[in-house]
Amino acid sequence: MQQTTTQLADRVSLISVSSTAKVSADAEKLRRAGVDVVDFGVGEPDFPTPDNIKAATVRALEQNFTRYTAMAGVQELRQAICDRHHTDFGTSYTVPECVASVGGKHAIFNLTQVLINPGDEVIIPIPYWVTYYDVVNFAGGKPVLVETREEENFALTAAQVEHAITPKTKLIMVNSPCNPSGALVEREEFEKIAHIAKKRGIWLMTDECYCRFLYDSEPYSVASLPDMKNTIIVAGSLSKTYAMTGWRIGFTLGPVAVCNAIIKLQSHSTSNPTSIAQKGAIEALNADQGSVDIMLAEYRKRRDYVLGRLRAMPGVKCAEPRGAFYVYPNISCALSPNGIRTPLEFADKLLADSHVAVVPGEAFGTEKHVRISYASSLENIQKGLDRFEQFLRAHTA
Repeated sequence: MQQTTTQLADRVSLISVSSTAKVSADAEKLRRAGVDVVDFGVGEPDFPTPDNIKAATVRALEQNFTRYTAMAGVQELRQAICDRHHTDFGTSYTVPECVASVGGKHAIFNLTQVLINPGDEVIIPIPYWVTYYDVVNFAGGKPVLVETREEENFALTAAQVEHAITPKTKLIMVNSPCNPSGALVEREEFEKIAHIAKKRGIWLMTDECYCRFLYDSEPYSVASLPDMKNTIIVAGSLSKTYAMTGWRIGFTLGPVAVCNAIIKLQSHSTSNPTSIAQKGAIEALNADQGSVDIMLAEYRKRRDYVLGRLRAMPGVKCAEPRGAFYVYPNISCALSPNGIRTPLEFADKLLADSHVAVVPGEAFGTEKHVRISYASSLENIQKGLDRFEQFLRAHTA
């Protein structure tokens, strides 16, 4: 009997499975086998979604708000997104300049699809969030990687960006605070980057997924700069801010022409975000923001504990995260040509031998680091770092 060969589209080969998703799947496989795994891989708040948000969604169900909505989300949600951004950052977006999407990742995917032509260059700072590189490739663009300096806490500078610009540059992608490093683009530098982008006719995407989780400065959006609406596009998410990862609500703020193009694309892919999740999102954005402050205070305690523990481990270097809920330690002390050679091998062996899940630095464009998420209880963090340290000592010369 002749065997049928499956012929896949060439563009699928341009992307890989998300490394963070793979780590979570590997950890879950061990858990199902009865193994006690400490999962530092998942970038997900361990807090429950606040009760008022859940109650608003229950009301939506009771009121049978379960049908299709407008492709870009209901007007009430889009207005709430604009209002929240105005309250937090002083911007002046209107409903036509806003699109609600199925999570922040969806917003960024949509954005690259409507902006990037084959051969266009996209500037991406290293370390980068795993999805940036792949979605640019999928759109036919060329990622241009800008390496930030570990000794400067991975902080991106305008000079680094300007040096990478060519006549083919179409978009600059900036995530501040950064996943995986927790690095922050200083306000003055971000403003310089925005002015460079405007002067050169280049789009600037500000990924504000973690914008409310800052440890030593006030939340800031570069989109608040005057006369920048035709240059800057905001990609946002409710997932981390309100512990709503599974609800899948994100958004784009930008020029009407860009938003209309995204709506057109979305109309043939996901259609609207889930109707009842939209109602929960409206409550999250409009209600008291106290839950955000509670989470931030707890993340700060965890950040300080994790950073102290890692820096006390022989040979480990670790930049100080200024936001988000990740640390990005340099574990080169445990790497050698005749032993564990790469962060990927380190992460695989750490999970197999010590049952601790971390994400290898290759996923983020570096070769000496792993990412640790401290979105977990202090008790769990302590247990995981005990195992991490024991493993590290056993494999450090």
